[in-house]
Amino acid sequence: MRAATNVLADCSGRYQPAEWAKTAIAAYHTHEADAVVAEVNAGGDMVQATLRMIDRNISFKAVHASRGKVVRAQPVAQIYEEGRGHHVGSFAKLEDQMAEFTIDFDRVALGYSPDRVDALVWAFTDLLVEPMKGEGIFELYRQQAKKAEAQREQAKPAPVPQPGSVEWFNMINSRNTET
Repeated sequence: MRAATNVLADCSGRYQPAEWAKTAIAAYHTHEADAVVAEVNAGGDMVQATLRMIDRNISFKAVHASRGKVVRAQPVAQIYEEGRGHHVGSFAKLEDQMAEFTIDFDRVALGYSPDRVDALVWAFTDLLVEPMKGEGIFELYRQQAKKAEAQREQAKPAPVPQPGSVEWFNMINSRNTET
């Protein structure tokens, strides 16, 4: 049988640096965790340094986001679908975010980023998602394809109206009104 994981707490929130570090360290000790797992894309070395200022012996694992939140969440959604993800207690804010976090989630339109779901995804990924053998090459190809697509979009020539078309007459008329 494949492993299951229980969510014991949701300590997510908006904190000042020292406050989030204290919160993470308290949860680490309370639940006798193996490590604090944190995304460091925006914070870099500051994340680990802030944790170590409060507890220099804490076990820390830095993770780097290279894909969007929806793509990162898909393996974790599968874990829940397989019945391997469980909540011990009720976590209303987390569960509300989970319910709203669909494949077409638009954080700009909704006005917030799914921070609680993202923290859960990183934790489950660290605990349960086995890295795919050769995963790095797929990520490299994905990045190269994205870059090539952007270059193709930039290289597209501007459309040229054909003589006699409505667009052509509009172009001629706009030129005549400018002179």
